[in-house]
Amino acid sequence: MPDEKPYAVLDIDATLSDVRHRLHHVERRPKNWDAFFAAAKHDAPLADGLLVAESLAQEHDIVYLTGRPERIRRDTQRWLEQHGLPKGRLLMRRDSDRRPSVAMKLYRLKRLAEERTVAVLVDDDIAVCVAAEKAGFAVLRADWALDDDSEPTLFEAQESDGRT
Repeated sequence: MPDEKPYAVLDIDATLSDVRHRLHHVERRPKNWDAFFAAAKHDAPLADGLLVAESLAQEHDIVYLTGRPERIRRDTQRWLEQHGLPKGRLLMRRDSDRRPSVAMKLYRLKRLAEERTVAVLVDDDIAVCVAAEKAGFAVLRADWALDDDSEPTLFEAQESDGRT
């Protein structure tokens, strides 16, 4: 349809939400994924991420593309609403999906691009950003949340464990 806005696709963890308070659940083995995801509803919003989301929502339809498992959809939707994020479509990882985030997200981006133009992807995961750029998508790297201590833990969760 000619009046459809292009998509702006936003990650949630470490892009819109501050996950640092719950990384301790997955820093050591055995990793406590249930506790890690249960604590997601307590994430503080990231001011830079909220500003980017609000700005993009003016000219785009928002799609939230997260590696969070489907089983925490209700908590995730509540979190987005509670923090005043723009309304948008929420795409989550199937509970049994353990593909690296780069594979899962690139697949979803390509499917979205079949529906309409994907104007930009906003994500913290450097592997996702690089793959999306190579596939021809415009990318804004969300580098405002993680520090040198927390980035390796989250990267492992995203790309090695296929969990977020």
